Amino acid sequence: LAFVAGGINSVGFLAYGYFSANMTGNVSLVSELLSDWKLRAAAAFFTIVLMFITGAFLASLFIQMGKRHRLKTVYALTLGFEGAILMLVGIYVSVLPDTVNGFTIVSLLALSMGIQNAASTRISGARVRTTHVSGLATDIGVGLALLWGAKGDVQREEIATRLRLHAATILAFAVGGVVGALMYTSFQGLAFCLLAALLFALCAIYSSGIVAAD
Repeated sequence: LAFVAGGINSVGFLAYGYFSANMTGNVSLVSELLSDWKLRAAAAFFTIVLMFITGAFLASLFIQMGKRHRLKTVYALTLGFEGAILMLVGIYVSVLPDTVNGFTIVSLLALSMGIQNAASTRISGARVRTTHVSGLATDIGVGLALLWGAKGDVQREEIATRLRLHAATILAFAVGGVVGALMYTSFQGLAFCLLAALLFALCAIYSSGIVAAD
């Protein structure tokens, strides 16, 4: 999931000049634009943040409802919805490139990133947020400090496990960004479709694992 998030962030930036997963940067831009009285531009970036929040809200609401009704594939369906958004975006920008509005596309990408961030948070028990690299970097710094003062092999192993998870997630995001850039260079808007296909594959693997366990 972090690989996909890095790819989407990279493709969105190369195509439209905006990061769809970097809410810290977008909020900072809103503040800067407001200080210069560039209200229209500030409203645009604020809308991108709101779309991210909306995606997280919808995903969390759907997951809660799914758990209440004991829907075992709720996480797969949630990520499948994200994949559907990306697939539609990829098809649209490829078939009708002259009608594309960059702000609208980035807003939809932010919606999909909100969905993924909420889903990954719920899946991991709030240990990982796949689009939130700042938080992961902070967790690594905190974890290293805790590891320094850890007492006992069990505690050290628990901390080391979390550090490996956070480091692997950041690495996957970075690699996804590189691959996303290469995909955009080769396939343009269809890069979104390829990333969506990867999400669908993850959903299928997850769902088949549940069925096998049953």
